[in-house]
Amino acid sequence: MWFKDSRPCKPFNPLLGETYEADYPEKGIRFFSEKVSHHPMVMACHCEGKGWKFWGDSNLKSKFWGQSIQLDPNGVLTLEFDDGEIFQWSKVTTTINNLILGRVYCHHHGTMNISGNRRYSCKLTFKEQSFLDRNPRQVQGVVKDAGGSKVATLTGKWDESVHCVINNDASKVNSHGPHQSSGSTLLWEKNEPPVNPTRYNLSAFAITLNELTPELEEKLPPTDSRLRPDQRHLENGEYEKANAEKLRLETQQRMARKMQESGWKPRWFQRDSEDGTYRYVGGYWEAREQRTWVGCNDIFGNLSSSQKLPPSALYTS
Repeated sequence: MWFKDSRPCKPFNPLLGETYEADYPEKGIRFFSEKVSHHPMVMACHCEGKGWKFWGDSNLKSKFWGQSIQLDPNGVLTLEFDDGEIFQWSKVTTTINNLILGRVYCHHHGTMNISGNRRYSCKLTFKEQSFLDRNPRQVQGVVKDAGGSKVATLTGKWDESVHCVINNDASKVNSHGPHQSSGSTLLWEKNEPPVNPTRYNLSAFAITLNELTPELEEKLPPTDSRLRPDQRHLENGEYEKANAEKLRLETQQRMARKMQESGWKPRWFQRDSEDGTYRYVGGYWEAREQRTWVGCNDIFGNLSSSQKLPPSALYTS
């Protein structure tokens, strides 16, 4: 939800079949994602925690307006607790401004409807930013019970913090903001990145996401994003090598559409025939533990010929 103003950079386009994992055993959380389609580009993910699991897939529809581009996400995100309570929602629109002239910035806007299968639901509104807006990036929401009665109010900014006031007591939310309102509870607050311009303004969390230790490298499949040579060279400041690898991978990626048309299927997700969503089929963490990555293509071209799997192993039913 949070966008860092000083880091408005285009991300790497993942290759077809590219994966990423984030495993935090001390927190009881593990996350996994895979690029499951190239045209349209669809990313699917699955995450597990203590007492809950989260999954979803998304792709973007874009509209170009000259000086800006509008990104409309498609796809439903689902959070399910062990007791059976489920919440589902879709992302709001993101607009990136000043693409040609001026300082690039983005804002999120629209309505996020969070539906629950039991008692509660929430309507969260991301206020659209105007040119003269003195109080931008506002978020306001209302939580209702199954009978339609308001039980809580949410307010804040998506790049600062979000607070909650129980029982929808509007008198507790004053004009100075929720952080100065009596009875409000802090739900989320951003962490400022370390003051170090050589680290691309990455947060303390984000800077660890591409870390690759010898111990971790032994456990990863050949499709993991950390093994992308162009990304690694760029992080190391080896720009000529990064560009050469980028061109090589782009040439390789042009084959992705042909692969998709010739029967390629995601390794870890399967598309539901009814609603069209991608669901995790299981087996990733078991394969990781055994370090047997049958069906995982060498999409980055890092493996030697003796390490590569036969073509029959790259197409799963």
